[in-house]
Amino acid sequence: MGGQDFRNRIDAWLGCLRDNGYRLTVPRRAVVETIARSDRVLSPFEVFERSRQIYPGLGLVTVYRTLEKLEELGLIQRVHRPSDCQAFVAAFTGHQHLLICQECGRVEFFSGDDGMDGLMAEVSLKSGYQVEDHWLQMFGVCGDC
Repeated sequence: MGGQDFRNRIDAWLGCLRDNGYRLTVPRRAVVETIARSDRVLSPFEVFERSRQIYPGLGLVTVYRTLEKLEELGLIQRVHRPSDCQAFVAAFTGHQHLLICQECGRVEFFSGDDGMDGLMAEVSLKSGYQVEDHWLQMFGVCGDC
């Protein structure tokens, strides 16, 4: 994603927050800019550390509250890492799955729906559940690492 794309994302997120009644404070803007510019999953503390470079007076509570609001609005999504605490990444459009590098945290999105219908039907049959949806995260090491 290029610089203008990031700027568009930041502007859209700030507009969404404003349209939903949230004040656009300087600390909140710093958090939005940090996560909107990232192509990696970031823990709340990583967002805090990076955002403090933009706004040194930022508090950790503001980070958590802003992440919560961004997630509620569907702008970011929570990622559950197997060896670490939760993290967040900019949400994607459409039905996509996540491929996450365990070394650097870089995120790739992929569709992969071709085989999921059969797997969901098999799980439904074997478990007795009526499977209605799925969310897939895969972890590995990217080519750069």
